[in-house]
Amino acid sequence: MTVQIALCDDEPAELMKTEKILRAYEQEHPQADFKIERFESADKLLGMVGEETYLPHLIFIDIYMPDGKTGERLPIGVEAAKQIRGMGSTAKLFFLTTSREHALDAFEVEASRYLLKPLSAEKLFTLLDGFLKELEEEREKYILLRVEGMITRIPLNDIIYCEAKGKFQYIYMKDGTQVQQNLTMTRIYEMCSVCQALVKVGVSYIVSLEHVVSMNARELLMDNGQKIYLPRGTFRLLREQYLDYYCGRE
Repeated sequence: MTVQIALCDDEPAELMKTEKILRAYEQEHPQADFKIERFESADKLLGMVGEETYLPHLIFIDIYMPDGKTGERLPIGVEAAKQIRGMGSTAKLFFLTTSREHALDAFEVEASRYLLKPLSAEKLFTLLDGFLKELEEEREKYILLRVEGMITRIPLNDIIYCEAKGKFQYIYMKDGTQVQQNLTMTRIYEMCSVCQALVKVGVSYIVSLEHVVSMNARELLMDNGQKIYLPRGTFRLLREQYLDYYCGRE
C-alpha cells in the first residue's frame, strides 16, 4: 500500500531533512512505499486536502509559520490542523516545532504526536513502525471514501454488495444506506480486496460472501433481500470462492 505523506514547513531545509529521514526509513523497510508531497505554506496544504483526489494518511506540519500579510511567525499550523479536521480528514497529524508552548493544542485536533526539532531519525523510525502497523490493521477493517464532501470510514464488514450503474457506483450497507461514488469498480475492488469476503462478480458487482444467503447458477440472494443475477460463466468460480471462504474459517 502506498502511504501518502504531506510535509508542511516554510523552511525548505527542514522539508528536505524530514523527507531524507523518511526515504532512509523506506530503504530499510521494503514494505514501506511512501508518496511524499512538500508544502511551504499551510494554505497550499489546505488547498490540496480540500481536493477530492488528495487524501494523505500522514501529515507533518510545523506549528510556527509566517503570516502571509504581516510576515510574523504565528501558530498557523494549529489553525490549519483544525481546518483539516473540519474537512473530515482522519490523517495522522504530527506537529513539528522548536517550542512546547502549544503542546496542549495538539489534543484539540487529535494530533498523534508533538515533535520537537531537530527531528531525530531514531524517533521518527519508531513512530513510523507504530504507524504502519496500525495502518495495516485499520485497512483490514475500513476503507476511506469521500461522501458528501467529507472523508468517511466505511466498515468493510458492513458492505453487502457494490454495483456499477452508468458512471456511478453504489455501495449498499448493512444498515440500509447506500454510498454513491464516482470511481471505477476496479478501484473500489482494489480498496476492498484486503477483505477476503468481498469478491468480484462480473464487471458490475462486488459482493460480500458474509452476506450471501443462497446461490444458484442464475442468481445470488443477499441477506438484505436483494437478488443479484449472475452473468454467464461466473457461477462456478463464485461457488469455489464461497466454499473456500467458509471451509477456511476457524
